Amino acid sequence: MKTMKTIKIVLLAAVCALPCTARATMIEFDGTAGPITGAAVFSSDIPEASAPERRAPAEWTIMVYMNAKNNLESSAIKDINEMEAVGSTDKVNILVEAGRIDGYDASNGDWKSTRRYRIARDADAAKIGSPVLADLGKTDMGDYRNIAAFGQWAKANYPAKRYMFIVWNHGSGWERKKSRGISYDEETGNHVNTPQLGSALREIGGVDLYASDACLMQMVEVAYELRGSAAFIAGSVETEPMDGFDYAALLSPLAAGPSMSPEQLGKILVDSFIAQYVSPSRGATYSLIKASELTGLAAATKKFTAAALRSGDKTPFLKARAAAQAYSRQENKDFYDLARLAAEGVSAPEVRTPALAVMEQLKRKVLIYSSFNNSDGSSWWMPTDFDDTNGLTVYLPAIAPAAGYSELQWADDSGWLDFAAWLARP
Repeated sequence: MKTMKTIKIVLLAAVCALPCTARATMIEFDGTAGPITGAAVFSSDIPEASAPERRAPAEWTIMVYMNAKNNLESSAIKDINEMEAVGSTDKVNILVEAGRIDGYDASNGDWKSTRRYRIARDADAAKIGSPVLADLGKTDMGDYRNIAAFGQWAKANYPAKRYMFIVWNHGSGWERKKSRGISYDEETGNHVNTPQLGSALREIGGVDLYASDACLMQMVEVAYELRGSAAFIAGSVETEPMDGFDYAALLSPLAAGPSMSPEQLGKILVDSFIAQYVSPSRGATYSLIKASELTGLAAATKKFTAAALRSGDKTPFLKARAAAQAYSRQENKDFYDLARLAAEGVSAPEVRTPALAVMEQLKRKVLIYSSFNNSDGSSWWMPTDFDDTNGLTVYLPAIAPAAGYSELQWADDSGWLDFAAWLARP
């Protein structure tokens, strides 16, 4: 969410107060669309809740793993209150596991443990009014096993026809640093890496829609690890503005139409995310992909990378790497734009045809819905140009891929490790 660039943004805010212009661009792609319990510990100032009883399945259960054990603590309070503007219904369960830390926010009793809530509707935008289902004490929210435990508990106690799981925190996607991943816990120093995120969703038993309320997570390397455990995956290819999701705008349509499909809810998430950054203008991206099509994308990519290596000519691919849409992490390239530039740069059909096949797989199968908003930099947000953004990035550094890339399933299944290493060699 929620990016370390926030410090720079705050400084800019002090000197910039000019009116801004904004443009939101939408890109629609063809696409088809026994219980685990925790011991509850209550104090006198916490609204109490009775233990959940086994119930008939709701239409949806929304699970938000909210790791606020870092500098995002105040944002967590704000987002829970956004959820409470809608609240759970008999058709929609909104469940939150929220952890806090000392030193950032003292509101709402300044509790410093990890709590589970079933969000209840209330009109107070500053105070959390939902009853606490369980106080788990101090937990390591950077341990993927705690993500899995929350999901297992939620599904066992609040069954539904469809499930959405959100991981809320800082994110880095896959990068060179060993700290790459999501859900950073400042108390323990731990975080969840890319393969571990896939393990967590598998242990939960899969979900219909997975979303990262965190920066930089909509990478093919991340999505490929989740492909067997989520029908649809939503995320941002770029850093998120500090506010992250607009939870009221996301959940209100669901409460009004709880029978909607995962694809419909994913599109609402994309639209509601971008809408809040149009005025004042802030650069933002968000997209929805169909996870089941990622296996086909890997197969198409492997044919492309093999053909590129057989050609022996790096020049068109080096040019494509340099010119492709990039983001705050320059090693992250828009996958569709990269494939397009590669196809345009080669004339040999044995190379061009596989590049076109990658484009086709992305546009017609994987990329369901994508949106972005550019900022011209006239307000306090930095200028952005996302005109060639399509909604999924791929790691392509100018130097040899970082250690650990070979551990990702995508690296071998797509041939991308060999391709990236070949391009990086002098």
